[in-house]
Amino acid sequence: MIIMNEDWKNKNISEFGTDLSFAEISESERTKHVHRLHPYLGKFIPQLVNAFVKKNFKADQWILDPFMGSGTTLLECNTLGINAIGIELSVFNTLIAKTKMAKYDIIVAEHEIIDILNKTKRFVESPLIEELKLQQNINSTYLKTWFAKRALEEIIFYKNQIAKYKYQDLITIILCRAMRSARLIPHYDLARPIKPVTEKYWCIKHKRYCYPTNEALKFINRYSYDTIKRLKEFDKIRTSKDMIGLQGDSRSFKLERQKIDGIFTSPPYVGLIDYHEQHKYAYELFGFKNNDKREIGPMSEGKSKAAKEKYINGITEVFLNCNKYLKDNAKIFIVVNDKDNLYLKIGERCGYILKDIYHRPVLNRTERDNFQFTESIYYFEKVV
Repeated sequence: MIIMNEDWKNKNISEFGTDLSFAEISESERTKHVHRLHPYLGKFIPQLVNAFVKKNFKADQWILDPFMGSGTTLLECNTLGINAIGIELSVFNTLIAKTKMAKYDIIVAEHEIIDILNKTKRFVESPLIEELKLQQNINSTYLKTWFAKRALEEIIFYKNQIAKYKYQDLITIILCRAMRSARLIPHYDLARPIKPVTEKYWCIKHKRYCYPTNEALKFINRYSYDTIKRLKEFDKIRTSKDMIGLQGDSRSFKLERQKIDGIFTSPPYVGLIDYHEQHKYAYELFGFKNNDKREIGPMSEGKSKAAKEKYINGITEVFLNCNKYLKDNAKIFIVVNDKDNLYLKIGERCGYILKDIYHRPVLNRTERDNFQFTESIYYFEKVV
């Protein structure tokens, strides 16, 4: 159990008006509007970004996030009237972020979402359903293993309709979100399932015996309407400021803009999350390019001394590349669970001056283990 250090708490309250635990914030607010268009394991909550950006940056400035993930930093910057650029290695994560940030004709988007949903409903209810199902070509062993036959048939039908619509990326994300929930897994273990479940099991979430789902349509239906609601919510508060999401390697990316005012980011942790494996269903269905071999600090390499040194080198490369585009005295905020004390060394290698370190307990996590830990927010400045 995390016990909030009183010195941390008082310091945070004094500077931000909150202890930075955000324990009082409900899950619906922590996943407000488009932030929850698709779940993403390992993202930080928008309230944390908002607190630091609001305090340290001004309207019309530019912020860079070299580990964009699902776009949290860019979205929060936009609502504060600040421009932002994000770089992300994962093709699918970039798709999630761009879908969240895109400007939609809400009427057209709603029509397309409901239209493809209704087509899928008619497919399921058709008296010719068995004949139509036989036309679905499913070659992936992974998909056949992790999805019931009926669910996979509904998924394939929906996928085959996407090309007929204007907002294809948006519809793709709805389907992928539904796939995440429709896998043959326990209801309580969406984030890190180990193997498919095909028989009755004791459900920790519902406190009773449950069966794994055999359909995708109910999730497609639920997330279709949820997506429409979230798009409308964000459309009311978004500003005209730029949100530029780029797919690429932050160790080598190039930007046209070279006067960035600062960085707000949360790098991957050493050996903790496989950022590609968590969305394998999407990679298998759509054939997205998999860049997992280029991840920094992947779970597959563990947490050995050698892995940590490789991680330090990789993260250092990223920030040295970022330095090319930062203004002198640019503010750099790095959110990380640095229990191995790696970031003072990284900051020194990058030529940064340490200005401050903030600490916060991470509470109210949605993963099954709900393991609580402490995050540090390193505040560096780029040396002139």
